[in-house]
Amino acid sequence: MFRTFQSRLVFFFLLVSLSGIILVSLAIKYSFFGSFNDYLETKRSEQVEGVIERLELEYRTGGVLTGETMMPIFHHYAMVDNLFFKLYDDNDIPIIDTTRHLHMGNSHMMDLPSIEELESNQFLLMSDGKKIGVLDVYFPREYENIDSQFLEQFNKYIIVVALSMIFISIIVSFLFSKKLTHGLRQVSNATRELQKNNLEIRIPDEKHVEEINQLAKSFNELALSLSNQEKLRKQFTNDLAHELRTPLATLRSQIEAFIDGVWEPTPERLQQGHGELMRLVRLVDDLEQLLAAENPQIQLRLSEINGKDALESLRASFLPLFKEKKIKLLIEEPRSNFYFQADRDRFFQIMINLLNNALKYTNEGGIVTVTSKLENEDVCFIIEDNGQGISEEDLPHVFERFYRGEKSRNRKTGGVGIGLSIVKALVDAHKGRITIDSEQTIGTIVKVTFHKTNE
Repeated sequence: MFRTFQSRLVFFFLLVSLSGIILVSLAIKYSFFGSFNDYLETKRSEQVEGVIERLELEYRTGGVLTGETMMPIFHHYAMVDNLFFKLYDDNDIPIIDTTRHLHMGNSHMMDLPSIEELESNQFLLMSDGKKIGVLDVYFPREYENIDSQFLEQFNKYIIVVALSMIFISIIVSFLFSKKLTHGLRQVSNATRELQKNNLEIRIPDEKHVEEINQLAKSFNELALSLSNQEKLRKQFTNDLAHELRTPLATLRSQIEAFIDGVWEPTPERLQQGHGELMRLVRLVDDLEQLLAAENPQIQLRLSEINGKDALESLRASFLPLFKEKKIKLLIEEPRSNFYFQADRDRFFQIMINLLNNALKYTNEGGIVTVTSKLENEDVCFIIEDNGQGISEEDLPHVFERFYRGEKSRNRKTGGVGIGLSIVKALVDAHKGRITIDSEQTIGTIVKVTFHKTNE
């Protein structure tokens, strides 16, 4: 038993890796998770105790319980820690209710829980032995997103440690065999190059024993995988950076319209500007997350979207841009409301990209038309322009990343050839369809289809 090198390698590999995995699992189960839960509960208790002390101090100081001094703290706890409060006076009349943020958050596409997902505790507010009010505290039953992300990241570190132990056991096992010196030297040299970020390094395909051949093959696959991941990371970084220009341009046009007196700063228009700003913030957040994530795919947050309202929002956002370039924008209002399922931010990202393309490649005095219609169980948005169009040889490649036809034209517009590839990826993620029909010098018709919501 264990006479062959392969059997001993398997033995040491299993011994080291399983030992590490068992030790790490036990440490996580009996130490870290318990300590982390205690920390979260202690933190929440200290926050609530601090609020109660300050409310009672406010009453003792002013003789009345208003909670006005606590509003910044209440708002901070609601936005950062998902900790909400309802404050009542001694007659159980509501004074402050920060759970309204839950409804506000849902309308602004913020990641807040519903009140049904929260647990609650009630505390009496006392002063000199007399009841002065009641404080209801609402908090999540489970981990918040940031806590879950922390635990997931911690688990990833544990996995990396376990894999490192496995890797070390393999290397040590191979080093005990003198017959494999040449093969191990190649592996060692290639590993050093990989550590220097030389992702193109490969081990030559030579005749070694089976174990070394398998190791060389695995290393090459690993280097290839790392190289592809690095290219994918840079590609997605460039994609998102490209998308930052769109909300900035929209915000700029709206603000300039306010400054020039073209628009009055009404609450509705300010709200539209705020929506663009929040889309910009979320794009920046996505960029930061994608740089650190192993999987760069973006999770969709599907919701029911009112198509009529969405078209009106696009009209308000893009009309100043089209007027500036002296292009006529026609967005046909549907006869009745209709609804469809999509991620609201990604839907606007799709439509904004397509309208920006129409704006870029339509000459002064041209017309861009946006229509919508129902087809069976689908909702279709059609963007038609009489601009420069796309040549027949370029049309099959318009969705390819970084593909740019007519380089001189693209130098003028500043495109880098990723806008339509992003649109295609987002439409595919929605399980929708997108088609482009175009003829050079005549114009382009883009048709995007989403699934309709059953009313």
